[in-house]
Amino acid sequence: MPLSISSLQNPRIKQVVRLQNRRARDKQQRMVVEGIREFTLALDSGFRPETVFICPDVWSTPAEKETAAALRNRLTAEQTVEVIVVSPPLFAKMAYRGQSGGFLGLFPYLDRSLDDLPLSPAPFLVIIEGGEKPGNIGAILRTAAAAGVDGLILCSSAERPGTDMHNPNVVRASLGTVFAVPFAMAETAEVISWLRRRGIPIAAATPDGERRYTAVDLTGGIAIIMGSEAFGLSDAWLQAADKQMVIPMSGKVDSLNLSVATALLIYEVVRQRYLHSAPPASGRTQR
Repeated sequence: MPLSISSLQNPRIKQVVRLQNRRARDKQQRMVVEGIREFTLALDSGFRPETVFICPDVWSTPAEKETAAALRNRLTAEQTVEVIVVSPPLFAKMAYRGQSGGFLGLFPYLDRSLDDLPLSPAPFLVIIEGGEKPGNIGAILRTAAAAGVDGLILCSSAERPGTDMHNPNVVRASLGTVFAVPFAMAETAEVISWLRRRGIPIAAATPDGERRYTAVDLTGGIAIIMGSEAFGLSDAWLQAADKQMVIPMSGKVDSLNLSVATALLIYEVVRQRYLHSAPPASGRTQR
């Protein structure tokens, strides 16, 4: 029988709320995940929550009840997963968003080092230096998952700390693809050294690039590096880049949203690679 909690002052509830803060997340090494789609993708990818809070009162339609019941049964079948039933006020206190399907859980950190990234014979990596907005990182994860990127690396420095991959809004914006795309977090100097040791060329997007991104050869192994929303790329990356490219701009706008710009470059790699091989026959398109 699942445990039931009804008090807003319960320490378990307060623990979840504290995880909205990165310092608390890092200390506890736990992340908050919300939503049926996110939970399903996490389970399908082999990840298991430690604790799950469910709120059956938010399941209104027959379809919602059926989907939620199936996921609940799947979770309760996991002997190591603790399931706790909470009321709507408690769920609202813990949740980052209103529409999360009545599922919220605590997952251990997805700790991966650079050496844990599974690289294909022609590695395709996306690197974001100092990305500040969790929504952009989540959107980039979705694009990376759709395009078959080998891995996403968040790199940082003292001047460009950026957000972290375990931010609840990253998980939310990624629709759970944070569990499907291999990723790592490391300091800028460490990432550059790691790429050099593996012979992976670096292609940097910069307004000062001499060639349009469509004219740069991205067909082999490649690491695309993008800078932060506010400061762009550091000198360390610009000096390390084997190729510098620019996304042409016209009119009065001089920059694109980070996730949009990254998506353009990701699919340019896909386009160039498809010129030399047949595309997958899945027949799926973005809806």
